[in-house]
Amino acid sequence: MEVKEIKKLPKATAKRLPSYLRNLKALESSGVIRIKSKEFAEITHVPSATIRRDFSYLGELGRSGYGYEVPFLIEVFSNLLATEEEKDIALVGVGNLGKALLKNNFRRNENLNITCVFDSDPSLIGTVFEGYYIHSMDELAEKVAENGLTVAITTVPSHHSQEAVDVIVESGITAILNFAPDRVTVPDEVNVRYIDLTTELLTLIFFDNQNHYKMPAVHFNEQ
Repeated sequence: MEVKEIKKLPKATAKRLPSYLRNLKALESSGVIRIKSKEFAEITHVPSATIRRDFSYLGELGRSGYGYEVPFLIEVFSNLLATEEEKDIALVGVGNLGKALLKNNFRRNENLNITCVFDSDPSLIGTVFEGYYIHSMDELAEKVAENGLTVAITTVPSHHSQEAVDVIVESGITAILNFAPDRVTVPDEVNVRYIDLTTELLTLIFFDNQNHYKMPAVHFNEQ
C-alpha cells in the first residue's frame, strides 16, 4: 500500500477525514484490524463509493477484495490531520458555549490553544474566566497583529453572527469556525466552517430511529 503526495483534497472529502479517523480509532480499540468499505459505510453513514473515492485521493490504501488495514489508515489520517506547529486561536463570544470551549481548550491536541478571548458585553469585558482575560471586540485587530493570529472561533448567536464575522475578517483572521448555523458573507480568501449542533443532533436522531424502526413501505397505485 502506498500513500501518494497530497495536492489538494476536495472540501467535502477534507471535511470527512476527522470522522473517518475517529471511527477508525474506535474500531482499533474494539480489536478490529481490517475493514471493507461496505462495512465502514455502515459505521460512518457515508456511502461505500464515497469512502473509496475519498481514500483514492490519498493513494493505494487498500486492496480490492481485501479491504483496508485499520492501523495503517489511522497512521495515514493521523499524519494528514496532525498540526505540527502550535496554533494560537482567538475565541469570540463568551456565552455558555464559549465558556465550555475555554474549559476544554482542545485537551486532546496540545498544539491547538485558545489564547485570546473577546466579547462585546460590557459586563464581561475586563473580567477573567478560567484564567482568560476577556478583551473588547475593539481590541481584536490589535491582538491579532500582536500575536500573529490567523484562526478564530465564534460562538456569537446567529442574529449577530455577520456583524461579529465582519469584525473578525477586518482584523486579519483568515480561518473562522462558526457555531452559528446561518451562512455569513466573507471574502474569497477567508475560509469559514460551520458547526450546527441542532442539525447534527437531528441527523443523529434520524439514524438512531432507522436502527429501531423500519420505514413504512410506500405503495403507488397504477393509473
